[in-house]
Amino acid sequence: MPEQRRRVRVGIDTGGTFTDVVAFDEDTGEVFTTKTPSTPADPADGFLTGLRKVLPEDAVDIVAVCHGTTVATNQLLEGKIDRIGFITTEGYEFLLEIARQSVPDGYGNSYFWVKPPRIVPADLVKTVGGRLDHTGAELRPFDEDQARETARWFARNGITTIGVCFLHAYANPAHELRMREILAEEHPAAVVSVSCEVLREYREYERAMTTLIDAAVKPRVGRYVQSIIQRLGDTPFYIMKSNGGVLSADEVTKQPITTVLSGPAAGALGAALVARTAGFDRVLTLDGGGTSTDVSVVLHGEPTLTTEGSIGAYPSKIPMIDVVTVGAGGGSVAWLSPEGTLKVGPRSAGADPGPLCYRRGGSEPTVTDAHAVLGRIPPHLLGGEVPLDVQAARDGLAALGAKLGLSLEATATGILEISAWNQANALRQVTVKRGLDVRDFALTTFGGSGSLLACRLVDILGLRAVVVPRNPGNLSAFGLLTVDVKNDYVQTYVARHANLDVDAVQGHFDVLTRRAAEALDAEGFPRDQHRYVRSADLRYYGQAFEVRVPVDDLDPDAVVAGFHDAHEQLYGYCFRHRPEQQVEWVNLRVTGIGPIRRPTLPSLDAGPAAQPTFRRVCFGDEYADTPIYSRDDLRPGDTVEGPAVIDEYGSTVPLHPGFTATVDTYGNLVLTLVDASWDGRDDS
Repeated sequence: MPEQRRRVRVGIDTGGTFTDVVAFDEDTGEVFTTKTPSTPADPADGFLTGLRKVLPEDAVDIVAVCHGTTVATNQLLEGKIDRIGFITTEGYEFLLEIARQSVPDGYGNSYFWVKPPRIVPADLVKTVGGRLDHTGAELRPFDEDQARETARWFARNGITTIGVCFLHAYANPAHELRMREILAEEHPAAVVSVSCEVLREYREYERAMTTLIDAAVKPRVGRYVQSIIQRLGDTPFYIMKSNGGVLSADEVTKQPITTVLSGPAAGALGAALVARTAGFDRVLTLDGGGTSTDVSVVLHGEPTLTTEGSIGAYPSKIPMIDVVTVGAGGGSVAWLSPEGTLKVGPRSAGADPGPLCYRRGGSEPTVTDAHAVLGRIPPHLLGGEVPLDVQAARDGLAALGAKLGLSLEATATGILEISAWNQANALRQVTVKRGLDVRDFALTTFGGSGSLLACRLVDILGLRAVVVPRNPGNLSAFGLLTVDVKNDYVQTYVARHANLDVDAVQGHFDVLTRRAAEALDAEGFPRDQHRYVRSADLRYYGQAFEVRVPVDDLDPDAVVAGFHDAHEQLYGYCFRHRPEQQVEWVNLRVTGIGPIRRPTLPSLDAGPAAQPTFRRVCFGDEYADTPIYSRDDLRPGDTVEGPAVIDEYGSTVPLHPGFTATVDTYGNLVLTLVDASWDGRDDS
């Protein structure tokens, strides 16, 4: 008899320190997990090592590999942008310099704010004659002679990465497409991005910046992806996109900007599946790492999206998971301000030299040191692989506390309190600032440090519960196995509702849907499996920004009614009963979705009651012998009452007094506050 081969789908999430890998057997439902050190010099090496490490020893067929990558993200966050050229409409060479009049929060007024360096220096900006109006009609013909000279100039000066953004190309791409043809003829070595393919949407500054970011990351992402494609051979290979979908690797090399928030998107979707299985439909996600914490919102299984995001210093209008990041990770440094007050983060000790307790040369106390001093994490991490020097942490915190006039325990507690409020404020940004009541949500925590302050966040925010999944350090990799193929298409169409041409709107939706269908055809999805989600961006006439609303059926009045509802939820008011305040349609959008089979979470077998060990832990103002449970020993139905600590290989859950952790059928920990007489505050 021929040997039965297992059909396995693999998710691989590459982080700065570890590459996390999850394999899913499509026939049996088994899930295998592993970690392997990342290889920053060549991330593809760590990727392939993890793939070989996770696969079962018996015969397997890899159905697909889904990958969350930080290649584009890290390049932008670190500002490692090579010299790139910019071609725009004649007379608009200072488009990047003018930018927008808004000043980032926290500066008070523009006097104190220094505009960051341009992504393209002024000497690498070239203009070409020709002009379209906002409808796409040609006012002046495209100047081909000037275009050829511009292409030759970039070739002579060795500029091989170029972004092209002409005025009103969202309405008519002809001039941009001709410019790309001329660049291919005169400068064939150039890597080119054109705005009509990257972002077919009005607002020339955001469209130009998004196009230039796409061009900037295209060479590096292309080399990385092609390297993996060659090594995987015929294995289907998908990359996680910022919008919560995946795309074939070949297509990613054509639109690499879509991957800039690849990792956080996968984590949010994995957390959503875990929380929904645990019985929670409205979920906040919190991914805690060593340097930062990423938070997002998931409603009815779908993460909320935004097109008003940025990556590092670079604004981008691509659809992306609405993620807020704060410098509140395990390595966040505690320091004194010039006024003598205690601050925590955003500066981080990172993994090297790391916290004081790592004994790798760190010289400043961190959040991890505070947890170690209070006994809330074990004296070793990763099952003993990383021993901690608790005395070094005590010495560092004692020196800091002496400057503040605080005891050792009060200093450690104060550091954790500030870190918890930093995380809580990030969660408020994605809820309260979006018109959502944070008290309606459960929180799903994952990542190495994600669960350390979970109980305090319940106290501060009034959350319903906290769900801590099994293997929380691998949740982002698991999330890669839960996502569909997804492509977004947009077309600007500005019209007042009273004068809306419904046939024209339907025509634009048909064109966008046809483009989405062709992309899904190329991905191998039969037409009967295609799904299309339509939406529109609307605003009150005179407003500068829009609100996105679904367009289930093209009933314009129903769409406007949905706009009034969404506007009132976001801003607290609407003009539903004031017809003189006109509504304006701005952008039409279609998302094409090719569904994949999602893994189901396996249930956990029953077993004997877990027996704790004990260590001295401080909750409040004094240390006490506290039960310590191994996560691996807990079984469905088990209940742990605080104070207690639950340890596992890659994460720790300190359970404060007044809290209970219950193990559900799938092995998730569900944390709830059951004794309101304990307010959760550490008053030391």
